[in-house]
Amino acid sequence: MPRHWLMKSEPFKYSWDDLVAEKEGTWDGVRNHRAKNNLAAMKVGEEAFFYHSREGLEIVGICTVSVAGITDPTDPTGKWAAVKVKPKVKFPTPVTLQQIKAEPKLADCELVRLGRLSVAEITPQEWKIICKMGGV
Repeated sequence: MPRHWLMKSEPFKYSWDDLVAEKEGTWDGVRNHRAKNNLAAMKVGEEAFFYHSREGLEIVGICTVSVAGITDPTDPTGKWAAVKVKPKVKFPTPVTLQQIKAEPKLADCELVRLGRLSVAEITPQEWKIICKMGGV
């Protein structure tokens, strides 16, 4: 069964609009072991929420993993993982962190529990709830 993910990016560094303009982007620069393990676990075709961190604090769209299992090109040691992603759909209504925290069914979501984690796993139930909140 395919898994679902959430990937955070600071919009001033790499935004949803940047991904759309590129058509395919490399998710690199992650230097947290749990986030690295999540990147390494991703499979081609799996989907991830694109979350704007620091500015906005909201899920703005869904991207699809297009290339999995690559070494982070920004890592000279070769120890860190990366994937390539393509934009799938922009949320008609971005879903804010405040809205997610206010929804009791999302209390155990890794975005809420592990707020600093840059690449998190999302359960199928959480995925459905957040997609509905975003109008997708």
